[in-house]
Amino acid sequence: METRKPNRLPFHRLAVFPVLMAQFVILLIGALALWQWHGVVAGYSGLCGGLIALLPNVYFAHKAFRFSGARAAQSIVRSFYAGEAGKLILTAVLFALVFAGVKPLAPIAVFGAFVLTQSVSWFAPLLMRTRLSRP
Repeated sequence: METRKPNRLPFHRLAVFPVLMAQFVILLIGALALWQWHGVVAGYSGLCGGLIALLPNVYFAHKAFRFSGARAAQSIVRSFYAGEAGKLILTAVLFALVFAGVKPLAPIAVFGAFVLTQSVSWFAPLLMRTRLSRP
């Protein structure tokens, strides 16, 4: 009997890729705005906060959305759980590394850029190319 491997999509072809690119753009705009109006420390603090939001989302997208097709249902569910667990752990580790290793730091800028970058996910249905049909 032939064993079939689940279909794997390239990263740039994922439906979530435009959301990740929008998060990256918002991260850069937010960090530049903080740098311009509040100084260098706020700028790189905002950059760190945005990266804390973006990097785990990239990891989750890589893990969770790499399979497609009905035959890959078990792989899809397993990869979603693994992606979400890894995302939470990676977020906690990145926060710990930033607060322990980056001195001086503007905590409000870190959390503000983190929330701003995460808020792009609210608009994900508008940014995704693939439209989900209603039953």
